[in-house]
Amino acid sequence: MNCTKCKTKAVIDLPRHNAAFCKGCFTGFVHDQVARAIKSEWMFGKEERILVAVSGGKDSLALWNILLKLGYRADGLYVDLGIGVYSEQSHAKVTKFAEAVATSHGATLHLHTVEQEAGAGIKELAQLIHRPTCSTCGTIKRYQFNRVAIEQNYDVMATGHNLDDEAARLLGNVLHWQEEYLDKQGPSLPASVAGFAKKVKPLYRLSERELAAYAVLNRIDYIVEECPMAKGSKMLQYKEVLNRLETESPGTKQTFYWGFLDKQRKKQPTAITMTEKDRAVLHPCASCSQPTTAEVCSYCKMMAKAKTVVPR
Repeated sequence: MNCTKCKTKAVIDLPRHNAAFCKGCFTGFVHDQVARAIKSEWMFGKEERILVAVSGGKDSLALWNILLKLGYRADGLYVDLGIGVYSEQSHAKVTKFAEAVATSHGATLHLHTVEQEAGAGIKELAQLIHRPTCSTCGTIKRYQFNRVAIEQNYDVMATGHNLDDEAARLLGNVLHWQEEYLDKQGPSLPASVAGFAKKVKPLYRLSERELAAYAVLNRIDYIVEECPMAKGSKMLQYKEVLNRLETESPGTKQTFYWGFLDKQRKKQPTAITMTEKDRAVLHPCASCSQPTTAEVCSYCKMMAKAKTVVPR
């Protein structure tokens, strides 16, 4: 099998593109896909400051690496959730990458430790507020990513969600007809109200397999294991179903998600926009001032409860 572009020996085949690439051409292909995503969705420019949410996994570290290689001003933020050995290992991967790659580009790594603020890890917090661990984790990460982006004056916050992630999320939202979530499935979400940072997903054109190959070929050391708290997750089930379809019909995920995005772009101009909806229902939290639909946001309620129950 030879590289489609330069005809030397290929190291990876991409059935959905009917192509194969050597290491150099594949790296160029990945960088080009991210550059196209940024340009087509008007995500950010070279002069803007970007905050990358990093977890220690292949996607977020690959994203940070790609943005730096493309010449963007990208810093990282790691939120330590206190999930025992898993968090220790993921923290170590992020720190290692920052020391080896990011600092040479003048990039900074921000750290936030949940246990230092709440006095407990994510599992204990979830039990305390009687919510699933993944839901609690999502609340914390969304809050902290947005907080740092706003407080540190970043222009945009970038996450490592890939094509598999977005297709699986879309499948779940369609199965349950969660229209309010469908409105926010795009790869570029504006800062709809004061207190919200603009959010983008530059990897939406790339699959999980492609990003894993990119990380390996470019010697990015990442944590391979899934989060132990994610066992039984609906998202993993949706991914498994889509993987089976992709095996039988390469390009299924791309057709599904990109087709949805095309439909969203063609919506009638009279339709109420996401920004208009947000401005109608959101207002500053009485405690922290981040946008919320309630008097006090769910994050502040959780932290307040933790401080009254968790021994100091």
